[in-house]
Amino acid sequence: MSETRSSEPAGYDPHELEAKWLPVWEELQPFRADDAAVVSGAKEKKYALTMFPYPSGDLHMGHAEVTALHDVIARYWRLRGFEVMNPMGWDSFGLPAENAAIRNDEHPATYTYGNIETQAASFKKFGISFDWSRRLHTSDPEYYRWTQWLFLKFAERGLAYQKYSPVNWCPNDQTVLANEQVVDGRCERCGAEVTKRELNQWYFRITEYAQELLDDLDTLGPTWPDRVVTAQRNWIGRSEGAHVDFSLHLADGSDRSVTVYTTRPDTLYGATFMVVAADAGLAGEIVAPDRRTAYQEYLEQTRRESDIERMSTDRPKTGVDLGITATNPVNGEQVPVWAADYVLADYGTGAIMAVPAHDQRDLDFARAMDLPVRRVIDTGEENPETSGIATTGDGTYVSSGELDGLSDKATGISRIVERLEAAGTGTGAVNFRLRDWLLSRQRYWGCPIPIIHCESCGAVPVPEDQLPVTLPDMRGADLKPKGVSPLATATDWVNVPCPSCSAPAKRDTDTMDTFVDSSWYFLRYCSPNDDTQAFDPELTNAWMAADIYVGGVEHAVLHLLYARFFTKVLADMGLLEVREPFAAQLNQGVVINQGKKMSKSLGNGVNLGEQLDEFGVDAVRLTLVFAGPPEDDIDWADMSPAGSLRFLQRAWRLAGDVTSAVGTSVVQGDPALRKVTHKTLHEAASLIEAHRFNVVVARTMELVNATRKAIDSGCGPADPAVREATETVAILLSLVAPYTAEEMWERLGHEPTIARTSWPEVDEALLVEDTVTCVVQVKGKVRDRLEVSPSISDGDLEALALAAPGVQRALDGAGVRKVIVRAPKLVNIVPA
Repeated sequence: MSETRSSEPAGYDPHELEAKWLPVWEELQPFRADDAAVVSGAKEKKYALTMFPYPSGDLHMGHAEVTALHDVIARYWRLRGFEVMNPMGWDSFGLPAENAAIRNDEHPATYTYGNIETQAASFKKFGISFDWSRRLHTSDPEYYRWTQWLFLKFAERGLAYQKYSPVNWCPNDQTVLANEQVVDGRCERCGAEVTKRELNQWYFRITEYAQELLDDLDTLGPTWPDRVVTAQRNWIGRSEGAHVDFSLHLADGSDRSVTVYTTRPDTLYGATFMVVAADAGLAGEIVAPDRRTAYQEYLEQTRRESDIERMSTDRPKTGVDLGITATNPVNGEQVPVWAADYVLADYGTGAIMAVPAHDQRDLDFARAMDLPVRRVIDTGEENPETSGIATTGDGTYVSSGELDGLSDKATGISRIVERLEAAGTGTGAVNFRLRDWLLSRQRYWGCPIPIIHCESCGAVPVPEDQLPVTLPDMRGADLKPKGVSPLATATDWVNVPCPSCSAPAKRDTDTMDTFVDSSWYFLRYCSPNDDTQAFDPELTNAWMAADIYVGGVEHAVLHLLYARFFTKVLADMGLLEVREPFAAQLNQGVVINQGKKMSKSLGNGVNLGEQLDEFGVDAVRLTLVFAGPPEDDIDWADMSPAGSLRFLQRAWRLAGDVTSAVGTSVVQGDPALRKVTHKTLHEAASLIEAHRFNVVVARTMELVNATRKAIDSGCGPADPAVREATETVAILLSLVAPYTAEEMWERLGHEPTIARTSWPEVDEALLVEDTVTCVVQVKGKVRDRLEVSPSISDGDLEALALAAPGVQRALDGAGVRKVIVRAPKLVNIVPA
């Protein structure tokens, strides 16, 4: 021990500790997961997964928070004896990297991989226990070869297809967006207002799995955040109703059937007109010749509007009469057919039956266009025909034929559906809000779609032995968005022979949505260097599902829904045994400053690098974890990394004060301190498993104080209980402050690394309270305290309380009217 003492630093310097221990960890690789131990069953596995970052610059406070919280779990599981896989990679394709590269006049690859190296070095410095042998980048050909292979397998199963349809268009990024990437009518990437375009695009048929995606949320409910489960339920949006067939009577004298979906087929008697989305293909097909010019003008107007504008309830209703009628299937009435912008083309067939008395948007449209309104449910409210306010509640059916007089909605729906089915004009149906996933992007920096277009053969898959279809370098080319992919200008790359007939053909010049890349990366981590398959099924089935997935709630719909879809498809392909990828999920809050989101314009930005330079990695990590429950937002203005630094100094000094030898028996150690130590360990385990990491830090601070008090109050640094307590402090700190913990571990005489030690066993006997403090009150005021057995009876406790000196003084000879006993902690005495 004397040699250790002589080489100890004079004081606690966090930067010296970082410089000392980072190379040791690099050499020892203590966090590398052992596949063989898991496959053989020699050790139970834990897969700790955090959402991988975009390489858009160096790490920021958000990265620091999520990885600090995530690391508590991963390190705890290792200490508990699990074989832990904790990988890291980069979601390195996509618009953020490409847009930044264009701004900086760099090639996206140069920009992306430079940032990756910067972030990797920062993650290592931050002390996160990642297994760096599993590192991956989605923009590596070795990775996207398998993204392309998966696309082709999806296509073989009919789950990838191409179609013309109105799509969300970002005029700034000059690319299409999936519905999930439009937030309040704007591009979630750049904030530009989204418009519509008619394009031929690739889709994944995620709707095939809508019901299973919905049903399996029941199994995820106990371990996923409520708001995430709710968001997914709402996005999938299951509803029950009916498909109703309306016969359209066209201007040329022919008839055509169109099917609409409604959740309220019982209100069909109130359907007084039909509305077709102005930008639906159906509208252009059925419009009467004398109305075509007016319709085309209106269509152009509609295409300039965002979906949010179109769905707004408070904007004036506009539309154009298509000059045809439809037959209402329950009463035979001829109703006019209009085109309007408040109906969306991707909702069902793009057509609705309008029941203006009981739908406010329909009513507003009817009043604007002087169309009839008929109330068919009397809710007791004023008639919408006169009030202008639609009634949406339940009531008694009126003007509804055979339903008149009924007041039960379920019965009304059932009877109408039976009638429609008997007449062959409709069926009961289930509908989903979820739409198929639009994955084509008109940008360069993404995974090329492995399809070749031939005039004779159509869309031909690239043969598997020709994968990957790598991106052309295009250095020096203009990559700015122009409405079509920059790849279209790479003629040597585009022009290829057809794999089927060898005739001249062209590659698909769109790239895939980056959410495709991130829908399976967690599977690739299980065998990241396998060049023969996307992932090794044996290894993947041994590690999956991920036991925890830590990341931001902003991915509650987008990424999580897509990853769940991919997992289910791969299970159906026989490649996976699990059908859900993430067994549990933890969402972290965000780091704000001065009550607001950090922003340079507001002058409240907090630079992570500056914080690390001033206070050190451990103090910043400790501050982030101690700030509150993981899901709460952190206001950095209220935090004290300086206070965290002072606490770490106190903990570090404990390790230098211990003089007992390693392995000294603790049986004769100070019993009071041993009780605190084992109670702390016992509570810490349950707190970590409940994700209350901030309370674990608080308990660790209390243990440091108790240990210091024990040393200073006489039991001394040689007491074995002091060593036990200090080693426990080091182990607990290893979850949040690894550099300090590693140094303490060495000062205590142990070999590195503390990550390889085990969670100490709790002595259950030390958790038993010998006595508890009973508060004795007279007329509600505390008059005495008694140390009593936890198992004391009510009668014995009452006798002790009445005899207590403080009670006797308070009563001063008065009698007792009532004694309320709550053994073993409270007695309340009411004088006569």
